[in-house]
Amino acid sequence: MGRRRAGHYIDAVADKERIEGFLLQLSLTHEEVSDDTWVINDEESGLENVVIVLADPVLIVRVKVMVAPSERREEFFEKLLRLNGSDLVHGAYALDGDDVLLINTLVSDTLDLEEFRATLDAVGLALAQHYPALSDFR
Repeated sequence: MGRRRAGHYIDAVADKERIEGFLLQLSLTHEEVSDDTWVINDEESGLENVVIVLADPVLIVRVKVMVAPSERREEFFEKLLRLNGSDLVHGAYALDGDDVLLINTLVSDTLDLEEFRATLDAVGLALAQHYPALSDFR
């Protein structure tokens, strides 16, 4: 259930400004693609096509990893579930149609720079570490 407070619109604007500030403080190459959505394309940090969506009361971080394979699906999904349980500190693998996503949600009104940075670092690390194992299914 979303937060409801007097000044809710002001809070949403403040949250947006804070997220934009985080992206600038971390010197991440990014683009605002809609009012509350940014895409990070920062090769240096290992973050490519990472979508950040401010959907009050949460901030959603998501990146498309790959299309789910048509063969060896059971083995592939078992691998994703095992990675969810053992290797992911922030977020989890998920499906959107046939797209495999790495996704995390954070509470927007309590989010600070260090939590935002840790989430992005974990996403970048997971993508780098899991790529060899998941590329076997491409």
